[in-house]
Amino acid sequence: MNTENMAGGLVGGVGLFLLGMGLMTDGLRLAAGPALERILASSTRTRLRGLASGALVTIAVQSSSAVTVAAIGFVNAGLLSLGQALWVLFGANVGTTMTGWLVALVGMKFKIDLIALPLIGIGMLLRLTGENARRGAVGTALAGFGVLFLGIDLLKDTFSGVAADFQLPHWQGMIGVVAMVLVGILMTVLMQASAAALVIAFSAAQTGLVTIESAAAVVIGANVGTTVTALLAAIGATPNAKRAAMAHVLFNVLTAIVALALLPWLLALLGSLREMLGLDRAPAAQLALFHTAFNVLGVALIWPLAEQLTTFLQQRFKSAEEDEARPRYLDKTVLAVPALALDALEREIVRMGTIALRSVRTAFGPQPVADGNQRSVARLSLAIADFIAQLNRTGMAVDSAKRLPELLRVARYYEAAAELAAEAGAALAEMPAEDVLAAETAAFCQRGEALLDTVDPAQGLPPGERIQAALTAFEADYQRLKAALLAAGAQGVLPVAAMDARLRAASALRRAGEQVTKAARLFTNLHAVSKDGAGGKTPPPIQQDGGMLPAETEGTKPAVGAGGAAP
Repeated sequence: MNTENMAGGLVGGVGLFLLGMGLMTDGLRLAAGPALERILASSTRTRLRGLASGALVTIAVQSSSAVTVAAIGFVNAGLLSLGQALWVLFGANVGTTMTGWLVALVGMKFKIDLIALPLIGIGMLLRLTGENARRGAVGTALAGFGVLFLGIDLLKDTFSGVAADFQLPHWQGMIGVVAMVLVGILMTVLMQASAAALVIAFSAAQTGLVTIESAAAVVIGANVGTTVTALLAAIGATPNAKRAAMAHVLFNVLTAIVALALLPWLLALLGSLREMLGLDRAPAAQLALFHTAFNVLGVALIWPLAEQLTTFLQQRFKSAEEDEARPRYLDKTVLAVPALALDALEREIVRMGTIALRSVRTAFGPQPVADGNQRSVARLSLAIADFIAQLNRTGMAVDSAKRLPELLRVARYYEAAAELAAEAGAALAEMPAEDVLAAETAAFCQRGEALLDTVDPAQGLPPGERIQAALTAFEADYQRLKAALLAAGAQGVLPVAAMDARLRAASALRRAGEQVTKAARLFTNLHAVSKDGAGGKTPPPIQQDGGMLPAETEGTKPAVGAGGAAP
C-alpha cells in the first residue's frame, strides 16, 4: 500500500470514527428517557454490576473498543456518572480477554464490523420515519454506532497490508521484553484492533518463532494499545468523558506495569495452574490465561484505589464552568464557628450574585449568546442550600438562625434571575436581529445595565432609595419599549413573530431585573437588622474581587415585584 493511500485511509478512518461518536452521543442524549436511565442506573449501581456489565457486553460483541466508546459516549451524554463508567471500562478490559480464548481454543472470533452497514441503514430509516420522535433519536444513535464501526474497519483495512507482511522480531533479555511491548502497542494502534495483535502473538508463539515470554510482552502491549480508541473518543468531549478516557489509560498502563514486573513468576504460576486445570498445553492457551489473569489482577489492584482515582480525575480537565460552579468559601471546617460560617456563606452568595448578574448582562447585550452562567448559578444554589441546612443543625444564636432562610431566599432570587436571562436569550435566538425600534431597545438595555450596576453586590450596595429609583427608571423604559413593540406589530412594521419574541425577551429581562433588585433589598435589609437588632453586632463586610458589601447600609423591606419568579 502506498503512502498516499495509507494517509487517506488513516485520515478518513479517524474522521468516520469521530463522526460516528458525535452522532451516537447526540442520539443517546435525545433518546434518553426514564426507562433507559433506569436500566443504566440498575446495571451500574454497584462496582460489581458495572464490572459485570462491561465484561458481559464486551464478550457479547467481542470488541472492547466498542464498549469503551459507548461508555464514554454515555458519560458524554450525561447518562452515566464518572464513577459508574469507570467500572464498565474496567469490566470491558476483562471481557476482551475472551477474544484470546476464542483465538486460542477455536481459532475464530466475531467481527463486529459486519454489522456496521446494517446499523447505518436501520438507523437512518428510523431517523427518516421519526425525525421529531424518540424513534428518530434512536436511529441517529444506531447510525452513529455504525459509522463509528465503519471508521474502525477502514483503519483496519488501511493497515491490513502492513499486518499481512508483519513478522515479530526476536530479542533477548529485559530490553527485548520492553521492545516486544512496544511492538504490541504499535500493532494495536496501527490496526485498531488488539485482537489482530493477539492473533499474531499467539501464532508466533504457537509455531515457536518467539518465546512465551516475548509473546506475553506483545499481549501486554496490545492491552495498552487499546487506549488509543478511548483517547480518540474523548476528543471534543465533556470533561467527565475525558476523565473516563484517562481512567481507561491509567488502568491499562497500571496493569501493564504490574504484569511486566511479575512476568516470569506470573507465567510460571499460570503454567502450574494450567496443568492443574488440565487445560490445553499449547502456548496459545497459556497466553490466553495470562491475558485474563493480569487484567483480573489489575481490577483487584484498582479496587481499593477507586475513590482516590475518582478524586484525582475530578481535579483534571476542569472546564471554566465547572471551576466557577465549585464553591470557594463554603468549607465544612467553619461550620463549628457560626460567625465564620455566616461570613463564608454571604461571601459565596455575593460571588453567586456576581455570576447571575453577568448572565443578565449577557442577555442585555446586542447579540445575546448562550453561556454556562445559569448552570454555574444553579449548582452554586444547591451547594448554598446544602451548607445552610448543615449550618442550621449546629448550635447558633437565634438571631443568626433567623437569617439563614433570608440568605437562602437571596440565593433563590439570583438563581431565578439567571434562569430568566437564559429565557430571554432563547427568545431572541429564535428570530433574526431587527433594526426596528433600535433607539427604544438601546435605551431599555442601557437602563437595565445601569440597574445591574446599582444592585451589584460585589461593588457595594447603596441605600434602598437609590435601588428603588434605578428600578423605577428601568420599569419606565420597559413600558416604553413594550408600547413601541405592540404598535410596530399592529402597524405591520415588525412581523408578529418577531414582535412576540422581543416582547418575551424584554419581559424576561424585566423580571430578571426585579429578581436582582429583590436580592439587593433583602441583603441591605439583613445588614440593617443585624446592626440594629439584638446583640448589636455588625457583620463584617463581604469582599469579592476587590468589591465590598458595606455592613452599614440603609435597609428597606423587600418589595414584591409583579411577576417575580422567586417569592
